[in-house]
Amino acid sequence: MSGTHTGVPSVLAHELPRPVPQVEVDACPVTEVFRRLGDRWSMLVIVLLGGRAHRYNELHRAIEGISQRMLTRVLRTLESEGLVHRKVYPTVPPSVEYSLTELGTSLLPPISALADWAVANADKLGR
Repeated sequence: MSGTHTGVPSVLAHELPRPVPQVEVDACPVTEVFRRLGDRWSMLVIVLLGGRAHRYNELHRAIEGISQRMLTRVLRTLESEGLVHRKVYPTVPPSVEYSLTELGTSLLPPISALADWAVANADKLGR
């Protein structure tokens, strides 16, 4: 950030065109992150894996209400995004463990900041 924008949140450092073109909204990396991680389960899986690696059944038991199909889908998506690593152990039957990649681990501080803000402002939000 330049010296002229010291203390200005990065989302406000540059003025957006008015109206904001839809093509820019669609191409925005922030929009894409929220689109990919803003579902019901992805952030929770990332937070759980942030504590330690988990086997599939451990994750399934740790998240009340998620179906096996949905957990599989979330894990595959996070793996394809480069956020989760899947390690298969050559046992009978094969054992699979999931952990965060370096990229996934780098997502924990921003998630924590957003979570802290949400908790601090929960009473002010229209819920």
